[in-house]
Amino acid sequence: MNAPTKGKAEDPLNYGILGEDQTSSLEKLEKYTGEVAWKYLKPHFESGALIYVDPSLILTEVGHAFAKDDSEQVSSWRKSGDLVTPTGPHAVYWEEIEARFRALVVSPFVLIQPLKAS
Repeated sequence: MNAPTKGKAEDPLNYGILGEDQTSSLEKLEKYTGEVAWKYLKPHFESGALIYVDPSLILTEVGHAFAKDDSEQVSSWRKSGDLVTPTGPHAVYWEEIEARFRALVVSPFVLIQPLKAS
């Protein structure tokens, strides 16, 4: 029996096939979206990385615009007030009510949307 040779294309243990991700950008963003409490988001607020996304928008679509650097769309949302950089009064209120959010990291930003009250 011959010893296997490493690195050749015909090597049956080609590890490249294990890590391929065929999901779309939107599917990947959806996978990395989750629910978090305000206390988790507070450090991101303090560093200036937090962006509030109006509930009328789809969080993953906003994340996709950030990821593909669609500055025209992002600027339009900012001008309309659909994207807001939170300020101190927001943080105080969210801490008082122990707010929870749907969040998505699109480095260097953390996009957040409020969860609907139960």
